[in-house]
Amino acid sequence: MKYILFITLPVLILVSLAFTYARYDDKPKSSSDDDQPRKVVKTEAEWKKLLTSDQYAILRDHGTERAFSSPLNDIHQKGTFYCAGCHNPLFSADTKFDSGTGWPSFYTPIAKNAVSEKKDRAYGMVRTEILCSVCSGHLGHVFEDGPKPTGLRYCMNGAAMTFEKK
Repeated sequence: MKYILFITLPVLILVSLAFTYARYDDKPKSSSDDDQPRKVVKTEAEWKKLLTSDQYAILRDHGTERAFSSPLNDIHQKGTFYCAGCHNPLFSADTKFDSGTGWPSFYTPIAKNAVSEKKDRAYGMVRTEILCSVCSGHLGHVFEDGPKPTGLRYCMNGAAMTFEKK
């Protein structure tokens, strides 16, 4: 009996650590959790009242709009793109570029703590999901095929954002 306990206990500890690491790895991460400006937390009923059906489907249910369907894809004026859920500033129009994908694309967020990242393992692939750092709304994904200076392409859903001219 001692031998079974001696062998089983370390295995249970290792399994527990593995599950803890896997859960931690899936939590949204930002560049600095200490400098988060604020958090917006609402019930699903509150979100449904606040957002349009398209915004809710994307921001809260992690959906994706059809390519080339967002008017924000064609914006080329100076200004700022904000989260449609909480009005958190996300991207400057100065960092927007035409990726040809049909979604508004940017090479960097407006600030390090504007967005957070989470591993997305949906559809049999691993991608990096981008979330609003304030309300945790789904915005899109980031890919490593963007232009200089970052080489990143933040491919965002237009329905998840609003735009204000400068």
